[in-house]
This record gives sequence, C-alpha cells and structure tokens, in this order.
Amino acid sequence: MNQLNVMRSVYVLLISVNRTTALDVGTLGKVDFKKGSYAYVGSAQNDLKHRVERHLRENKPKFWHIDYLLHDDNARICKVLYREMGKPEECKIAKQLSVDHVPVKSFGSSDCHCVSHLFKLQSKFPRRFMQELAM
Repeated sequence: MNQLNVMRSVYVLLISVNRTTALDVGTLGKVDFKKGSYAYVGSAQNDLKHRVERHLRENKPKFWHIDYLLHDDNARICKVLYREMGKPEECKIAKQLSVDHVPVKSFGSSDCHCVSHLFKLQSKFPRRFMQELAM
C-alpha cells in the first residue's frame, strides 16, 4: 500500500464473495452472503492507512462485523476507495447506497441508525467521488 496519511476519511471496501455462504457474525448471529460483489462503508477518523491495513490482515481479533466476513476464505477485498471527510458523511454514503443496492440488515451499523453499512451491489459502485487507494 502506498504511503497514505489521510486523517479523517470515509472509505468503501469493495469485496468479492466467490461462493454463497452463511457466517456467524458476532451479535448479528447467522448471516447469509450470496455470491457477488459487496460494498462496505466505514470511517477512519484518525489514520486511514492503519485502518485499511487492519482490514487486510488475516490474523486479527474479530471486533467489528466486517472482521467476520473478511476472515472467511470466500471473501476478499478487491479495492479500497476513500475520500477525506468527516464521520457524518459515512452514514450519508450508506444511505445513498441503500437506494440502489441490497443492505445486509444491521451489518456495521450498530452505532448509528442506518439500515446497514454493507450492501450487495446490484450494479457497479458509483466511484465518481472517491479515490482508489493503491494496495
């Protein structure tokens, strides 16, 4: 990954799930993930580089919902997109995605009022306002 020191950022992990699978996701319980592409919206308000490196690591404690999905052999991060902005924008992006894509109910949204922060993509992710992070 390139040297990136963007502090306050919202990011989107574009994730490929190569086989339909059901996973136990902490307090959410059993969650079904259909084969396909997903977008996960998160924020890094202190250090984007550190947060993304954590998501890319294989051996880590499962703390967030996304950790359970990324731990599975059938899921992998394909791209990381980001934009320097504050935490309130994270939920705005999640709400925009919920219009055209299928939310995975309550995933990643236990600290807000969003339906979800993970979406099964029904079409390509609209990247026009975000930069791609070189991994």
